[in-house]
Amino acid sequence: MIHILDITPERFCEHIERIGEKKFRATQILQWIWQKRVTDFALMSDLSKKLRENLFGEFDIITGSIAARRDSGDGCVKLLVEYPDGERIETVAIPAEERLTACVSTQAGCAMACSFCASGLDGLRRNLTSGEIVQQVLLLEQATGQRVTNVVFMGMGEPLANLDATINAVRTLADSRRGAISARKITVSTSGLPKQIRQLAELELPITLAISLHAPNDELRRKLMPVASRYPIAEIISAAAEFFNSHKREVTLEYTLIGGINDSPQCAAQLAAIAATLRCNVNLIRYNPVSSLPYVRPDERVVNDFAELLRRKHVNVTVRRSKGIDADSACGQLRRRNA
Repeated sequence: MIHILDITPERFCEHIERIGEKKFRATQILQWIWQKRVTDFALMSDLSKKLRENLFGEFDIITGSIAARRDSGDGCVKLLVEYPDGERIETVAIPAEERLTACVSTQAGCAMACSFCASGLDGLRRNLTSGEIVQQVLLLEQATGQRVTNVVFMGMGEPLANLDATINAVRTLADSRRGAISARKITVSTSGLPKQIRQLAELELPITLAISLHAPNDELRRKLMPVASRYPIAEIISAAAEFFNSHKREVTLEYTLIGGINDSPQCAAQLAAIAATLRCNVNLIRYNPVSSLPYVRPDERVVNDFAELLRRKHVNVTVRRSKGIDADSACGQLRRRNA
């Protein structure tokens, strides 16, 4: 079976011709999928019955099924998606004013093993294909009845450890013939893989790059994130600067505040010093507790004080509003709860 979401429109045309159909049929099918968001061949009413039957035997559109769903009181919808091989991932729809943001996963599990995150507790199972990444957007649209306007690659896994599939997924979602979501509304997050960040810098994709920093010095970062033992902060920031120089788009530094760990005034001062070396915004995230981990959520006052210290150092800072706490919002929680 060929996964339509895994291939370009040109390749799909070739496959349609291979089964004895005209090229324009491929255009019709893609219009059903992307303009009308219809993912069932049986509902594509301007195709002949014979063609629809042939399509079922040759092509896939949605390969994942919904194993569990959680709806939060603030409007977030979290899906546990199961693929045919039994692997499960999480994806989340996050509403905000006129936007609906899809948070998508790029891997089943995660090899980064960040000590505060549920995603890596069971290790990496496998990479997702670009089609398995893209279909999360379509599944969230079906679940919410709304069109996705923004996409963040911040779900399970390390996007840049699955670089080719991540790039192909971005291209699909940003393609005017397919996802038609502006690349400027797509954010790719990484724990900090300098080589891959530099590869992104070479591509003409005006996405936003987010660095999951979470600590303002290498010693603390190594305790929280094993990947830091290979890549010091200075090397990551240098690669991020290359990305900025190439794209002229400010980088986002993601910083999860964990109670009593990385939320001190000293940490704020060190983070401000890092931010001063790069055209960036700092996005503060108040930790969402994971039941099996020892970390705690900091008081709101501590978060506000930390943000104010950064502002006094002339850092552009945003405090991300916590959402989905009543729906297993921390990455990996719903998957482990339904193991």
